[in-house]
Amino acid sequence: MRTTITLDPDVEAMLTKLMQERDLSFKQAVNSLLRSALLPNEVRPDYSFAVHHLGKPLVPLEHALQLASDLEDEEIARKLATGR
Repeated sequence: MRTTITLDPDVEAMLTKLMQERDLSFKQAVNSLLRSALLPNEVRPDYSFAVHHLGKPLVPLEHALQLASDLEDEEIARKLATGR
């Protein structure tokens, strides 16, 4: 199919960079990007990320939700007191 598209300047810059990096034509780059964007989620390749051990927690995590709630309450009280 032949069509005309209008690209925003930032999208044009990203597409141009992709074309240069992968030595693609405009048509190849656009088709590749559209194809990957339109594939159903279950067909997309899985991405893996490096896992890092952060060590032993410095605070007991059993009470993390209570601590977060207390900190949030303190912040709300501070904002109400200062009017911000």
